[in-house]
Amino acid sequence: MTSSRDQSTPYPSAARIADSPCFPQYTASLKCLEEFKSDKSKCQEYFDIYKECKKKEREARLERNRSRSLFS
Repeated sequence: MTSSRDQSTPYPSAARIADSPCFPQYTASLKCLEEFKSDKSKCQEYFDIYKECKKKEREARLERNRSRSLFS
């Protein structure tokens, strides 16, 4: 069974990226790659910022999951 959200985008994972609090960092890293013709070495700072954001996002999700009870 698919949700209406899955049906509205050809790639459901793309919708999740856009919903992420790290979306601005993600788009900034892509813009950098575009600006520097895919020269990844010039964009390392953007990648590091995005990676740190994703790490914090994951830690927050794990903490939320730890605080949930399976029986509530």
